[in-house]
Parts: sequence; structure tokens; C-alpha cells
Amino acid sequence: MKRLRKLFGDAPVAHGLRRASGAVVAVALVTAACPQGTELITRFGAGSGGGGGAGTPGMFFRVQPSSNTTAGNIITPAIQITVVDTSGSVDSSFSAAVTLNLGNNPTGANLTGTLSVVPTFGTAVFGDLRLDKAGKAYSLQASAPGATGATSAPFNIN
Repeated sequence: MKRLRKLFGDAPVAHGLRRASGAVVAVALVTAACPQGTELITRFGAGSGGGGGAGTPGMFFRVQPSSNTTAGNIITPAIQITVVDTSGSVDSSFSAAVTLNLGNNPTGANLTGTLSVVPTFGTAVFGDLRLDKAGKAYSLQASAPGATGATSAPFNIN
């Protein structure tokens, strides 16, 4: 850990151990530079001996919902969901539609726009989403047949 701090300074670092081909490989991602780093570590088991090999693809929010959006306006930048295979590489051949729904919905808001998108080169882009009510700590849930779902970080709508 000291060596990681020397390399990355005070940036938040997610770290863990993972077995790969009989060897233990240290996995370190700087979450400040790679916001999906913690999500990948959590989803694919680095630190718990998992990862790699056959299994279910997963997904993560490449671009999280912004808290700088006013109710009724399009959420910008566009939310992006990337599908990855079990080794954490972008699954550019994934062709099932990714669907977004409200997870935490503190105000009973309605999510509108294009809610299902087929990924292009592994990433689904949602460019016209809106929430109709202001509120704090909303979250989105992404799902797709054949892939493990993902939940966004909490966000606010003004």
C-alpha cells in the first residue's frame, strides 16, 4: 500500500488481490482517474479470488448521472453504460438491449426518454433522459438479458 501511495499520492485507491494463472496479481485502480474502478473490483471479485474465465458478463456506468440537472431537462452529459466480459474487457459484441429504470426514487418521479438502447461497440448511450421532479439521492439501475446489472452512484435533480 505504501508503494501505491508513493505512485498515486493521496488519490483514492481501490486495491485488492486476485488469482490469475496460479499467481497472485495485485490489482490497483485509481478511482479518481477511473471512476468505474471500484465498480469493476466489486463486480468481478478482485480481492475475493474471483475474476477471469467463464461466467456472466457485467456492466458499469461509464458516465454517471450528473447532479447538475434541473427537473424536466435532459440529463447531461449523456449517461453511458458499458458491458464487459468476465475478464473486465469491453464486450464489443454484446447485442442485447440495456434498459434503465429508477432505483432509488425519493419523490415518485417519472424517468422518461429512450430507456432501452442496444450497445454500440459495448457501450449504450442514453442521451435524452429526464426526471420530472427535483429530489436528492436518486439512482438508476441498468439491466440486460445475459449480463449482471449495475446501479449508478446517487445523484440529485434540482
